[in-house]
Amino acid sequence: MLTFFSIEREKVFQEPFYFIQGADIQLGLIQRYIEKNPVPGWSKELQLAELAIKKVNAMRPKPKFFVMCGDLCDAMPCKLFLFYYDMPLIRQKQEIDFKQVFYKLDPGIPLVCVCGNHDVGDQPTEDSIEAYHKSFGEDYFSFWCGGVMFIVINSQYLYDSSQVKKQAEDHELWLSNTLQTARKYCVKRVIVFQHIPWFLHDPKENNLESYFTLPQDVRNKWLPILKQSGYTHLSLHLISRVELDRRGRGDRGSNLAVELNTTSALANYATESGNVLKK
Repeated sequence: MLTFFSIEREKVFQEPFYFIQGADIQLGLIQRYIEKNPVPGWSKELQLAELAIKKVNAMRPKPKFFVMCGDLCDAMPCKLFLFYYDMPLIRQKQEIDFKQVFYKLDPGIPLVCVCGNHDVGDQPTEDSIEAYHKSFGEDYFSFWCGGVMFIVINSQYLYDSSQVKKQAEDHELWLSNTLQTARKYCVKRVIVFQHIPWFLHDPKENNLESYFTLPQDVRNKWLPILKQSGYTHLSLHLISRVELDRRGRGDRGSNLAVELNTTSALANYATESGNVLKK
């Protein structure tokens, strides 16, 4: 549970509010993937992040929170996909720089982050999940803000749980119970955040081999459950990754928020003292 917001206060709608969503900051991607630099750095991503943070800090009224929807860093927390000369060390350095740049965010604007595939792996393991917990906190949770229930899921469990079956089972049970609670109390608005979108254009699209959406069998299981929980397309927003900047990687859901009213995302960013970034 995100501790920054008081459940008692935030369960009730008091006034209109907004939040900021970003995704795929992925420190290191530009030089590694686009520029093909053999020893990639991530100064360009940091510059873009600082620009975004500066603009967010200047907004009035302040946004209630800033969500970062997965792929916080480019180097994966494992040695199975070695596109850096020293993956663990590079990952550690990227995480340090990510935290340092977001310390510049106004302390009155909580930062909430999702775990993406580059944060726990395309095929998560117990070690990669534990590493994420140590660096950023829980990988799934829910919180209230402004009368809205926000549900944060770890979409990697839904994509490939072969190495973390127990964790995936716990995650599914938690999600089912959370949706039941929303239905029981007739919650009017629920927003689900995740990294991998359920679909790109249509829930019935045939994209079994797609790297950028959840498997069709997973979609067929969960979309009806979401609908049965009392939600309509207008009241349930499936929040999917929207890139912080467009870096020539194609669509990848960058227009979904406008065209489909769908997006995915997040998990909470944590320091050792709690679940929310604090100065």
